[in-house]
Amino acid sequence: MFLYLVVLLSSRIEKINLTMGTFIAILALLGFAGIEAVTVNSTWGGLYPRESSSREVKSLDGLWNFRLAPLLDPDQGFREEWYSQPLSLSGPVISMPVPSSYNDVTQDKALRDHIGWAWYDRTFIVPTRWQADKQRVVLRLGSAHYNSIIYLNGEFLTAHEGGHLPIMAEITTGLVYGQENLITVAINNTLTPTTVPQGKIVFKTDPTRYPAGYFVQEYNFDFTNYAGIHRPVYIYTTPRTYIDDIVITTDIDGTDGIISYNITYESLDGYSSKVKAAGCSIKLLDKNGAHVKSAMGCVGSIKVENATLWWPYLMDENPGYQYTMIVAVSDEEGNLDLYPQKVGIRVVGWNSTTLTINGVPAYLRGCGRHEDADIRGKGVDYPLIVKDFSLLKWLGANSFRTSHYPYAEEIMDMADQEGIMIVDESPAVGLTGFGEELMNNHITVMKELVRRDKNRPSVILWSVGNEPVSNEPAAKDYFSNVVNATKSEDPTRPVTCVLSQPKDREQGASSLDIILVNRYYSWYTDTGHLEIIEKQTITEFTEWHLLHNKPVMISEYGAGSIAGFHQDPSFTWTEEYQAELMMNNFKAFDNLRNKGFFIGEMIWNFADFATPMEYNRPGACMKGLFTRARQPKMAGHLMRYRYWSLAKEYHNSTMPTGADKPWLLMNY
Repeated sequence: MFLYLVVLLSSRIEKINLTMGTFIAILALLGFAGIEAVTVNSTWGGLYPRESSSREVKSLDGLWNFRLAPLLDPDQGFREEWYSQPLSLSGPVISMPVPSSYNDVTQDKALRDHIGWAWYDRTFIVPTRWQADKQRVVLRLGSAHYNSIIYLNGEFLTAHEGGHLPIMAEITTGLVYGQENLITVAINNTLTPTTVPQGKIVFKTDPTRYPAGYFVQEYNFDFTNYAGIHRPVYIYTTPRTYIDDIVITTDIDGTDGIISYNITYESLDGYSSKVKAAGCSIKLLDKNGAHVKSAMGCVGSIKVENATLWWPYLMDENPGYQYTMIVAVSDEEGNLDLYPQKVGIRVVGWNSTTLTINGVPAYLRGCGRHEDADIRGKGVDYPLIVKDFSLLKWLGANSFRTSHYPYAEEIMDMADQEGIMIVDESPAVGLTGFGEELMNNHITVMKELVRRDKNRPSVILWSVGNEPVSNEPAAKDYFSNVVNATKSEDPTRPVTCVLSQPKDREQGASSLDIILVNRYYSWYTDTGHLEIIEKQTITEFTEWHLLHNKPVMISEYGAGSIAGFHQDPSFTWTEEYQAELMMNNFKAFDNLRNKGFFIGEMIWNFADFATPMEYNRPGACMKGLFTRARQPKMAGHLMRYRYWSLAKEYHNSTMPTGADKPWLLMNY
């Protein structure tokens, strides 16, 4: 871990926290080869790699070579320039699946618990015709946790601070065409007080209790700090003049839909949207591929008569409807780039009491979630994605929150397709301190997130963070600045932050459009006293609305349960206790719904997930409706009844066979 370098300078320091920039500067001063050039931070991951008649996509997923930097010599890989040749030539390597977290795929405790640098590499070949056709070639990683440095054929390519968001680098001139190329990725999972999310390294300096250099990583969240290349890695081509970005907004005019677009392009030959060296055209196709409309120009709008709108699941018989916009950019040299962009026509509205979709009040029925599963950790897994959305629809849920970080684009694609509404959340979990450097990093993350997900109809709400320690005075201006920066990137959606501080001491709420609050009555407070949930919930959430005159919803509530653990009368950690706690919350929610400002309920959590080693959790957070293996607990069946009952009330949906199980309802 790189912070050992500072220990060499002072043996008396107990707590040391460095940003990635400070870390790079220290390494440069100490003369470590290959580091002094690392000053680039990628802030735009580019359009998702999709094939078209002008674009070719090659996957680099699979088994990569992998090794850890030595715990007591974290700089070794840079000093010895491991990136200059295959990793296997500088020491022993193992196979590591990409995408996946590296923590849980072996029996090595040191690998599972590693803090610091990890190294990946693999070789690949690109066809010579890419060079003959003068194609632009791009490398794109869906995400790497958290800080990454990428090399191609021994040369520095790019760097990125923070996980969860894509990293892109143009590699046209760095490739050897028709022969093997070497890509090397160094990643570091260390968190500091100015990273998003935050953490700190604590050195244990008592020589009577700890060996020399001993340290631990601490952080302000309760899920496993998985690390690795978590999302797909692609190489793709574009013509020399290419589409750089597409910004889409939609509106509704009676029965017609309006799609407004802004297309930007760039060129390896120096063209840009400002130079007017190329032109744009649009072709809109319906869900079946039939032509709907065409248009010319890089900025404009299309009116779709009798449009089919994008609706959330169970709000319409045809949820998740999307058109496909084929965007074309061509220049005088004969370069033509085509990109297929999905478009869902829908409008999000909000006022002091209500959130609307296409003018219809929406009541969110959902849950918090995690990207988390056995062995793969946070790695993208397509069967798991399909399974999770199947379970969400089985529940009758229409929404979830990407707690507590941006989810994979493959998951977001599925949400668009299935009509599941998303509260799209940044990795800013448990923030404290609220200094300027942290704020600037936070704003950068929000800009990257908005730029990635701006065109998604499923995204109805941006969340700038979860459970900040926002009773600190500095939080007021901090969140005002972060929220305003987010709204300047996208004024079409409301912005929130998931709160947990007492309402009379909360400093960030005044900046938000919608108030989301986490409350665990009869679990973390008044444990065992289920009878007080209804009163406490009604009282507090009513007061939140009266204080801020904004829509309010509960974004987390719940209790842990061990699958198969039963006791009557109910007792904490039994399935019965979790179910009874839910039912007492339902009573409060029904009362609040009748007051006109309560817009949704999200339980914590969708499925049990891995946590750090702690004395108060048995290796996992057990608050799931489902086990980590995606099997329903009693709570899952109960929630299915709840959500389908609400769908019937709001949308006249037909409850599926098996959703109504009176024996699970107990005294509700």
